[in-house]
Amino acid sequence: MTNGFLETWHQSAVTTAGLFWMAFWAFGLGYLISSMIQVFVTRERMKQSMGETGAKSVGLGAFFGFISSSCSFAALSTTRALFTKGAGLIPSLAFLLASTNLVVELGIVIAVFLGWQFVVGEYAGGVLLILLMWLLVRLTFPKKLVEKARETAREQESGEDDSDIPDWKTLIRSAEGWRKVANRYVMEWGMVWKDVTVGFTVAGIIAAFVPKSFFQALFVGSGQGQDPAFWQILVHTLIGPVAAFFTFIGSMGNIPLAAVLFGNGVSFAGIMAFIFSDLVVFPVLRIQAKYYGWKMALYILGVFLAILIATALVLHYGFAALGLLPDSASAQSVTDRDFFSVDYTMFLNIAFAAVSAVFLLWKWRTAGFGALTGGQWSERILFVLALAAFGWLGLGLLVPPLIG
Repeated sequence: MTNGFLETWHQSAVTTAGLFWMAFWAFGLGYLISSMIQVFVTRERMKQSMGETGAKSVGLGAFFGFISSSCSFAALSTTRALFTKGAGLIPSLAFLLASTNLVVELGIVIAVFLGWQFVVGEYAGGVLLILLMWLLVRLTFPKKLVEKARETAREQESGEDDSDIPDWKTLIRSAEGWRKVANRYVMEWGMVWKDVTVGFTVAGIIAAFVPKSFFQALFVGSGQGQDPAFWQILVHTLIGPVAAFFTFIGSMGNIPLAAVLFGNGVSFAGIMAFIFSDLVVFPVLRIQAKYYGWKMALYILGVFLAILIATALVLHYGFAALGLLPDSASAQSVTDRDFFSVDYTMFLNIAFAAVSAVFLLWKWRTAGFGALTGGQWSERILFVLALAAFGWLGLGLLVPPLIG
């Protein structure tokens, strides 16, 4: 290997480490808030509030999604539970969309890497996704397919019930309540650590190794210092989901890669379409098929693709009309950032490292840890990729001594 390759490898590893250093406290804060809400607001309470389609049930579905987990796979499981207990298809999908687009921790991480316009776009877009989904499903509602999907989902339901859990006021004052928060916090990290590891590593590799010309060829019209034509923006919104499909990284792990894309001139619409695409990747499609059957899974996939493309376009031109469109030309290159310095990030990271260590120890002493790899083949593949990523990063950080 030439010195040039080794230097770029080292830059890639440092970029990955720096990106995670920037985001660690945001993950910790988001998962702490999410864990508290999930413990103190029970799933049974959600189920009782979400009947057939109506403004109230759709609104409650979106609200419960907002206060739920951002992990796509956890959201899929909870959505199935709501659907099998009688929630309508539209409120259930509203919950799914909100739990992966409107959650607190995702907004925090987006703010760290991309800026306030993308945070506004994420939340405004999340609401628009739900409204467009409601309209599209109402227009195309496949009654027999939904009934069959509910039967299939009920066959998969574990029968979990939390109706006998104490009131939140009792839980929040008890050690048991906070033990549950600690367990949930560790479980949240357990569900996403593989996605985050692979996602941040891929972002570092792309930032260091992939030339800007590649992005200009893939996302036609990007980085050229002029306003792209409508057809070019449309292409960006189509390429975004394709790029997400092949990375198959969760919504949190995709954010640093989105920052890399934005730094290389990809349009606001393309970035938002990429971020919104965490529910149209193959592992999610496969799980949906397992829960509801392939026909229903493909129907949901088609609905989500249509609404995310429409939402990305509306956001892009809406922000442009208001003069709020972020300028990718002013975006700082990811590899040029000064990641490690004595600032608020360092102190927040220290604080959440301490919180994480306490919760991790508490979880280990009271409940132990489950299998690291998970039961699904996609989780096993991600586990292997995460281990490979750790090897790549470890060797990459040690490259300078090898150079000379």
